[in-house]
Parts: sequence; C-alpha cells; structure tokens
Amino acid sequence: MHIVIMGCGRVGSALAQTLEQQGHTVAVIDQDPTAFRRLGSGFGGRRVTGIGFDQDTLREAGIEDAGAFAAVSSGDNSNIIAARVAREMFGIENVAARIYDPRRAEVYQRLGIPTVATVRWTADQMLRRLLPSGAEPLWRDPTGGVQLAEVHASTAWVGQRISRLQEETGVRVAFLTRLGEAVLPTSQTVLQEGDLVHVMMRTDDVEKVEASFAEGPEEEGGH
Repeated sequence: MHIVIMGCGRVGSALAQTLEQQGHTVAVIDQDPTAFRRLGSGFGGRRVTGIGFDQDTLREAGIEDAGAFAAVSSGDNSNIIAARVAREMFGIENVAARIYDPRRAEVYQRLGIPTVATVRWTADQMLRRLLPSGAEPLWRDPTGGVQLAEVHASTAWVGQRISRLQEETGVRVAFLTRLGEAVLPTSQTVLQEGDLVHVMMRTDDVEKVEASFAEGPEEEGGH
C-alpha cells in the first residue's frame, strides 16, 4: 500500500520508518525541508516540501494512488483540514489525524475522521487506523481455542446495533474503544464511525469473522 504522511516530526518520521519496514511505500510532506533529516539516509520514500492540505502537494506525494493518509503535523487545524481533504477530495478511506486538544477530538470524530489525541498517542493506535485489515489478537485462552481480538469493521456497520453485529458474525463484543476511551456496550449500543471493536471469538472462526466484518451487514430479508 502507498501511504502519505503529513508532518515529519518525531511521530511522522517514526511512523514513516515503521511503515516502510513493513513493506509499504511512503511519502512524507513537511513545510520545513530540514525536517526530513529525521528520516535518516536509509529512508527510500518520497520527501515532499509543501503544505499538507494543498491538493497539488498531495498529488505530488501520490495521494491519488494512496490507501491511507496520516496527518501528524504540530497543528490541530492543519491536521483536520488535511485529513478532510484526503477523505473528501481524494476518497481515501483510511485516514487519521493527530489532535493535541482532546476536547476537540469528539467534534472531529463526528466529521468521520478518526482522531488520536496526543496524550493517548501510540504508534500501534495510529497503525491500526491506517492498516485496519485483519484481526489483531490481544489474548488467547490456555487451550488456544478462544481469543480476544480487535477486528476492523467496515463502515457499512456504522449505525448498526452491536446486537446485530454479534448475531450476524457469531462473536461476542467485549468492548469498544471510542474517542480513546474503553466502552462496555449493551445490546442497544450503536456502532459509530471510528470505533475500534474488540471481540471474543473462536480461533477457528477468525477468517470467517474478518470476512463478515469487512462485508458489512446482510441485506434485510437476505440469507
């Protein structure tokens, strides 16, 4: 996958190096050309000097071929504008914005942009938003038959009740991570944009569950 990162500070440079090591192609955008020194001489991706929400700059960074976009500059407003441009102008589904002010995070989340508040920031959180495919096991029982895992739910599940998700996929939802907080859902809880879903499931069913989460709910009346 090609991934575009806006901001070459400590977070952006670490993210770029990690993604490149995982075999992805990466382009990093920063207004300050000296910032690219943080990437080191071994970095093989693109270094683009410019403003991260400028469409021409984004095109130069390969946004039209990108599968994900991360806005991790030092400015909340720049990050959210760039994330919205990537999502709305270029149709990038996997976007994430770093936000310094956690009080703003909920507002931005309603715009459909998953946010990572700096105080809660970890590379793992950002990577899970950019590379959401597959289940990430968090715990297995001693026999290995049952596991707790974070599974990426397609946006088609947004607005559906947890009870329907459980019924159609055969899992038990243990908890959600919403706006950086753990939430214990009830059967009436509705999945929101940006929720991270943690489920208990049989290890043998992982591939089937991943497919069900990726496809979205069955059509009403369908089988």
